[in-house]
Amino acid sequence: MVVLYSKPAIEQFPFVRTCKSTKFFPGIPLIDLSNPDSKHQIVKACEEFGFFKVINHGVPMDFITKLETEAVKFFSLPLPEKEKAGPPNPFGYGNKQIGRKGDIGWVEYLMLTTNQEFNSELLQSLLGGNKEKLRFALDDYILSVRKMGCEILELMAEGLKIQERNVFSKLLMDEQSDSVFRLNHYPPCPELQALSDKNLIGFGEHTDPQIISVLRSNNTSGLQISVRDGSWISVPPDQDSFFINVGDSLQVMTNGRFQSVKHRVLANGFKSRVSMIFFGGPPLSEKIAPLACLMKDDQESLYKEFTWFEYKNTVYNLSLSDNRLGHFKKIAAS
Repeated sequence: MVVLYSKPAIEQFPFVRTCKSTKFFPGIPLIDLSNPDSKHQIVKACEEFGFFKVINHGVPMDFITKLETEAVKFFSLPLPEKEKAGPPNPFGYGNKQIGRKGDIGWVEYLMLTTNQEFNSELLQSLLGGNKEKLRFALDDYILSVRKMGCEILELMAEGLKIQERNVFSKLLMDEQSDSVFRLNHYPPCPELQALSDKNLIGFGEHTDPQIISVLRSNNTSGLQISVRDGSWISVPPDQDSFFINVGDSLQVMTNGRFQSVKHRVLANGFKSRVSMIFFGGPPLSEKIAPLACLMKDDQESLYKEFTWFEYKNTVYNLSLSDNRLGHFKKIAAS
């Protein structure tokens, strides 16, 4: 087992919540990207859940396996070795602390850009041959996952009957795109093994601020999403699929038609979890506002226009669970 902290979790973080396990929810929308009707299924999933999983995604399993293998190797390194790639500012290695407002989780992570040269320089800080294998695995995986993410966004635009098919995907393909990539590791917590119906919060509840997130985990449970009635449902692990989250920026661009999904991750006492997340973001200078082509004649924008830079700065100065978009909602006239 990888030891993250010098003290037991419950002793060091008495304020870290545990919660009861929930049953797996079988109704997560499943989208087959080879299905001619997938564009309409994607729109429906984004409206009802803000979340879905995809198969026939075109990402080679070899790319997935290699990166998962290298990620496990990295997180198995002694803590002083991993810390040579950190602290995250905002990129690099971190553990326990999430963001700037004191959020804590049973997690360690490696935050990276999608820029190959930058990642290469960051990983030069690691010793041995691990850094080269990890870098090559990252390059192959990120390129492939970004391509798949763009395909999903273009199908989404088609399903919304937007004439400009690349209205969303061009923001990810822009050379100035502020997309990022994150590897998360949730180690087992032996103290919880005696509490079989309890889980430790690995990553607290939040929405993703970008356009979409593309998630893959190592077939280990832990991910939960919040549904419209406010209850939490557990997402069954799936070693063949990717999971897609609607982000805050996409919620704004669709004027609330799509809802960014609130989610969290639970760690447990029995099995470690490794997840790999591509966060598809726009350029920093990009103005985010509801698309005119999605607005009906009498419909008003629910949000003030903002740049991604402005929103990003707001997000990183708030707590995870804060309602970030609430700061940019228009106040209805009395």
